[in-house]
Amino acid sequence: QDGYIDFMEYVAALSLVLRGKMEQKLRWYFKLYDVDGNGCIDRHELLNIIKAIRAINGGDHETSAEEFTNRVFDRIDVNGDGELSLEEFVEGARKDEEFMEVMMKSLDLSHIVSMI
Repeated sequence: QDGYIDFMEYVAALSLVLRGKMEQKLRWYFKLYDVDGNGCIDRHELLNIIKAIRAINGGDHETSAEEFTNRVFDRIDVNGDGELSLEEFVEGARKDEEFMEVMMKSLDLSHIVSMI
């Protein structure tokens, strides 16, 4: 929690992304996407993540990042409070195929590993 990633933290994160179980990955993604660290992901945080993922991965998308974010919240924000708790995030990713696909592609490092 010092604001820097040392080599061992990097290796641990890489190992989790490449070999971790789905539950572990989703929990790690949640922490990563909860930018302000308040224990919830709000629309603004998710929207920024979706925009970043799309900027990195490129390609054409049927929906805008805003529309996708709204759809995610409509589907997985169970209590309707405008924030995704860890439980809503994990359960929602499991139940919503489109959301799960975006989450898994967001940190797909297979192309980097193949170059190494």
